[in-house]
Amino acid sequence: MNFKFQIEKAIEYYKKNGILKTIKKILSRRINIQENKNYKKWIKNNEPTQEELEKQKRFSFPYEPKISVIVPMYNTKEKYLKELINSLLEQTYSNWELCLADGSDKEFEYVKVLVTQDKRIKYKFLNENKGISENSNQALKLATGDYIALLDHDDMLPPFSLYEIVKVINENREAELIYTDEDKLLEDKEKRIGPHFKPDYAPDTLMSYNYICHFSILKKSLMDKIEGFRKEFDGSQDYDLIFRATEYTDKIVHIPKILYHWRMNERSVALSAKAKPYAYEAAKKVIQAHLERLQVKAKVEDAQVLGTYKIEYEVVGNPKISIIIPNKDHKCDLEKCIKSILNKSTYQNYEIIVVENNSQTEEIFEYYKEIEKNEKIKILKYVEKGFNYSKINNFGVENATGEYIVLLNNDIEIITENWMERMLGNCQRKDVGIVGAKLIYANSKVQHAGIVLGLTGGVAGHVNWGLEAEDPGYMSRNVISQNFNAVTGAMLMISKKDYEEVNGLDEAFPVAYNDVDLCLKIRQKNKVIVMNPFVQAYHFESTTRGYETTKEKKDRLKEDGKRLKDKWKMIFEKEDCYFNPNLRKDIPMIRIKVKNDRKE
Repeated sequence: MNFKFQIEKAIEYYKKNGILKTIKKILSRRINIQENKNYKKWIKNNEPTQEELEKQKRFSFPYEPKISVIVPMYNTKEKYLKELINSLLEQTYSNWELCLADGSDKEFEYVKVLVTQDKRIKYKFLNENKGISENSNQALKLATGDYIALLDHDDMLPPFSLYEIVKVINENREAELIYTDEDKLLEDKEKRIGPHFKPDYAPDTLMSYNYICHFSILKKSLMDKIEGFRKEFDGSQDYDLIFRATEYTDKIVHIPKILYHWRMNERSVALSAKAKPYAYEAAKKVIQAHLERLQVKAKVEDAQVLGTYKIEYEVVGNPKISIIIPNKDHKCDLEKCIKSILNKSTYQNYEIIVVENNSQTEEIFEYYKEIEKNEKIKILKYVEKGFNYSKINNFGVENATGEYIVLLNNDIEIITENWMERMLGNCQRKDVGIVGAKLIYANSKVQHAGIVLGLTGGVAGHVNWGLEAEDPGYMSRNVISQNFNAVTGAMLMISKKDYEEVNGLDEAFPVAYNDVDLCLKIRQKNKVIVMNPFVQAYHFESTTRGYETTKEKKDRLKEDGKRLKDKWKMIFEKEDCYFNPNLRKDIPMIRIKVKNDRKE
């Protein structure tokens, strides 16, 4: 990598952000250095040996489709082009063709010679640069394959890439859009860093940034329906293509293996997000066009990290929201919670239902008398003895008059003023079942930013727990709106209709995992769960009940965990689809998994 370029970037960052953020950036870089060391171990443990590559070459699939690799060219460095072509020639799967459409200033004699030596290589010199979309469409015209694979002119494939893709096609013949994990390639092709271990298809994550990106493979029949690339989105033309593909098909398969190397150089977005500023403007137009085709009214804005985006969904109508808050004593916590709702909220069509659960202190009943004077607040007495969070909330929902329900802990303090509009905008979408918020401790560290099944304990855990709230985290996953299989019940929104259709919270889970269970029931309805980090609140976690510290509480938590895993056995037997299997699950931070692999 160009050292001078890196120094310039560092100085620019310091001038813009100051010393404190620069120090944090340096610490973050140290983590990246360690992760790149771990990645070297991962490569050794997970990628095929030379002997295995030879076996792949001899293997015959029942179905051997032709893969047309589409590459638009423009003044490509000959070194990069040679490495790209060699990476195709070294593939262990041989039924491919390389379609090169060249908008360069002059022809590549090197390629013209190769065309005569290997009929799988097709080369068309265009005599002009038509732009990346039109150049790509010209390459597409050369294709005769069953599947179309998209590749940049300076990038590379590992030798087992097409083999793994064809293997997946044989396992899932209905697959129409396939994408893979990727890493970044320094000038020296042996130096690989920055692996992007992606989630399976996640519509909200995709609208936050183009995480699918490379290496994308589309069935030729699907590409024909899409009708190729559109030049009005040059710079983000592949993003546009992927969105249009997802509108035509749900047969989307993710291969959690590094099957693509993205070249890093000074002109590449892989190295510098500022390398192609026009690409980010094009990306916002791409997302906006996608939303318009879905007939969803929303505004697309830049988010915290350049190249990530925030969608502000327009609220349809003025539906009533019922905020359900279970409470026993703890007047100070409840008062702080309710004051934050009343003082911060810009949306006004709501009711607050406090479900009183056998409080004993005089001060809480005095407080109830005071707040009941507000027509928005209702105190509902739950008379059954003991604590069953599920029953208490279900009782509250039964008495709610709103179209939408917010489950809210009494130890929450609202930060975001338009929190209800943002959650409601998401929740009104037909494909969304539940919307969660980003919850932060008083020390500005993350308490909740999404739940991953099997994380930190084998049942379900909060990803990025303990990370600085504004730290982007791995691949900006701490600061983007995204899909999870579950979010915390400490603050979530759901339509009353959906809540009732799944019979609310399962009362067999009195304390723990009832929120995860509710989310999994919603997922069964083919609806997605959204974690919206642009809705934030403080969570003074467990001030009401305390942590699971006693043996009795620990045993109960263990029993609830077993009950959840038994109930959803089919789901827990698989990997969490929104969390890549190559990432660690023993810690909340997103890190590369290097332990217990086959060659370590």
